[in-house]
Amino acid sequence: MKKTLVAVAALVAATGSFAQSSVTLYGVADASIESVKGAKTLTRVSSDNLATSRLGFKGVEDLGGGLKAAFQLEAAVAVDTGAGKTNFFDRAAWVALQSGYGDLRVGRQDSSIGALAGNTAILGAQGYDDFKIAKTFSGDTYRRIDNAVTYVAPTFVPGLSTQVQYTTQASGAEAPDGAGKGFGLSAQYAAGPFGAGLGYLNNKQAAAAAKKDTAVLVFGSYDFGVAKAVAYFEQDKTTGGKETTKLYGAKAVVPVATNFSISAGVSKAKNTNKTVADDKDDATILAIKAVYDLSKRTSVYGLFTNVNNQTASTLAVGGVAAPANGKDSHGLAFGVKHAF
Repeated sequence: MKKTLVAVAALVAATGSFAQSSVTLYGVADASIESVKGAKTLTRVSSDNLATSRLGFKGVEDLGGGLKAAFQLEAAVAVDTGAGKTNFFDRAAWVALQSGYGDLRVGRQDSSIGALAGNTAILGAQGYDDFKIAKTFSGDTYRRIDNAVTYVAPTFVPGLSTQVQYTTQASGAEAPDGAGKGFGLSAQYAAGPFGAGLGYLNNKQAAAAAKKDTAVLVFGSYDFGVAKAVAYFEQDKTTGGKETTKLYGAKAVVPVATNFSISAGVSKAKNTNKTVADDKDDATILAIKAVYDLSKRTSVYGLFTNVNNQTASTLAVGGVAAPANGKDSHGLAFGVKHAF
């Protein structure tokens, strides 16, 4: 009897311990069949066109007194080949302390501007989206950032979320002194039908500390019910660069039915070749997206994006080899996305 009571007490203690912490396994599988034209036309099975396929782990432990420990490890996985990134947890690898005073996260994570561009409900940084196609800092170079320390402030104003970020020296003995150091900040506001966001980044390049990259990203949105309108602008500049790259555009998202939406947008990418002073390196990007939700976890979709390059621009859809100067690029994809 005494042994039974001890066993029951141990079980209760263990159950209480597990109740204070949790780990979640989650992921996304996204695959499509597409036809993409860049340097040449390719028809292929592809991954990540609506959302990046991934496998992740996240967890939180209640430490008591309002303090919690949290972590996230997230790896990109290409559904078409099963391959992963060179850095396995390329999408996220951080640990944090959380309290009523905010969150302090340390590790690889979204940059201050990357978190805004990567918000697919508002902007988007996938292969058919202009932030990725135009190789903006928010959608490409600094979509995520290493060696980062991020403070996420508590919500002082309903609907307002803010954070500040500091990046330390780049890892590796070969990195020049000061390389990779920088800072950023962002703020997002959402109340009723209105939304807005602002992000700023100032970073020394990881391979060349003498060169500094700066970026500003701003957007605004309003949901009219029959359609949600979004307008946005990003400006990227590199110290010593010949030109300042800019992207500005607008799109509308129309909820055709409860589980079906269509969006259409047009944007202008200016000075796409940062290393050459040329007034003929702009591009116009037209994108159409249709998404039908089969359930809360599964969607089918169709995408079409066309890039009209000026004579010195070579932007391409879907990460394919760039077309010749001034030649157009376009892509058409039909796929399915499942989240678990």
